[in-house]
Formats: sequence, structure tokens, C-alpha cells
Amino acid sequence: MLATREGEGEDGRQQLRQWESQQVELKKQMVDHNTEDWQSNEDFAGLERVGGVDLSFIKEDEVNACASLVVLSYPDLEVIYEECRMVCLNAPYIPGFLAFREAPFLEEAVRRLQHKDPSLLPQVIFVDGNGMLHHRDLPCIGVAKNLLHVDGLEEKHLLKEKIKDLHERGNAFTLTGTSGKVLGMALKSCEKSTKPIYVSVGHRISLDTASRLTHSCCKYRVPEPIRQADIRSREYIRRNANTS
Repeated sequence: MLATREGEGEDGRQQLRQWESQQVELKKQMVDHNTEDWQSNEDFAGLERVGGVDLSFIKEDEVNACASLVVLSYPDLEVIYEECRMVCLNAPYIPGFLAFREAPFLEEAVRRLQHKDPSLLPQVIFVDGNGMLHHRDLPCIGVAKNLLHVDGLEEKHLLKEKIKDLHERGNAFTLTGTSGKVLGMALKSCEKSTKPIYVSVGHRISLDTASRLTHSCCKYRVPEPIRQADIRSREYIRRNANTS
């Protein structure tokens, strides 16, 4: 049984069982193929807005954080909307179930934008992680800097050999578990980066399309929507959070 940093004991185990059950139900609803016209276009014609979400924590504080949503124009990747808001995370941290702890605050940010100005609602959302609980029917892409070691993907020596073959920006290879299921893609997102990023499907987009779009949104190692959400949430904490 996985331990928790918060809520250890019977409460933590009960929470884990509930989340496991919810994960099974959400997985049944997940759509892992393209559903939008722009997704089938070589240059993503019709895609005008891409979103990014992230949470940044106050130093040495695992409860208080800044939830950030940004929307960028596409393909220019200029920020056209941002919201940062301090939140209090009361759910326990359990490895593999991070979305249940963080996603509700990010979903709320998307709902607020939908209510405030639907014309700025992103057509796809990039999430810092290995896939995500999807917000209603918005396509989502999970992008992680570290690989989630599941289904045999922890075979590090094999992974390192494949990473060595990622010579140029845009080079990628599929991540296939011991079960034979394709779980994501490792992508060299920029020339200067020696480490790949790991792309996975969140909802309503195919893995190939998610990988191509992620590549097109990278000025640096991390795709710009996530990078901007991270930068702005950290800056918000520096300006507004009482860390004394």
C-alpha cells in the first residue's frame, strides 16, 4: 500500500481506494483519438488558442500554492490571458494520484474563464504531468519532465540507449510498457536539451498529434503554455505570498 505524506493510516487508505475507483471510471471515459478538425491538419490550421496550467508551491509549504492558467495565441505563442490565484490543498499527496490533489483548482480556473470570456477559452490544454483528469470536453495533453515508472518503463538502461538516439529537435520514440500498451512518447523538444520530455494523451487527442503539437509549442525544453504558467505562478508567489 502506498504511504501518504498527509493523511496516513486508515483515512489515507480509504482515500486511496476511492481515488482508484474514480480513476477506473475516468479511464473508461477517456478518448485517445483526434476529435477536432484542427488536429488533422498538418499545420494545425484552425487552432488559435492553447492553454497551460501549473501549480507552484511556497517554499517548505506543501499546502499553500499558486494555481495558474494561461492562454497563448497559436502559432505565435503570445500570452493573451492569465490568472493566478492562491489555493489551499487539503487532499493528501499520494504518488500516482496527484491530479486528484491539484486538478480541481485548475479546473476551477478554466470554468472561471469560460464564464468570464468564452472567446478566450483554450482549444487544448497542456498539463505539467503524465496525463490528467480532463476538464469536461477540452482536449488535454500531459507533458512531464520525468518519466512515470509504470508497466516496465523503469528499465533505465534500455531507456538511456534510446535517448542517446534523439539527436535532433523533434526526434521521438514511443514508450511501450511490458504489457505491450503504448503509454506515451519521449520527445527531444529543443536542440540544446540533453533530456527529453514525456508526452502522454490526456483526452480527445491522439498521441501522434499530441507529440507534434507539443513540439510546435516548444521554444525551450518545456512547451510554452506550461512554461508560462510556471513562470507566472512563481512570480505571483514572489509578489504576493507571505512567506515569513
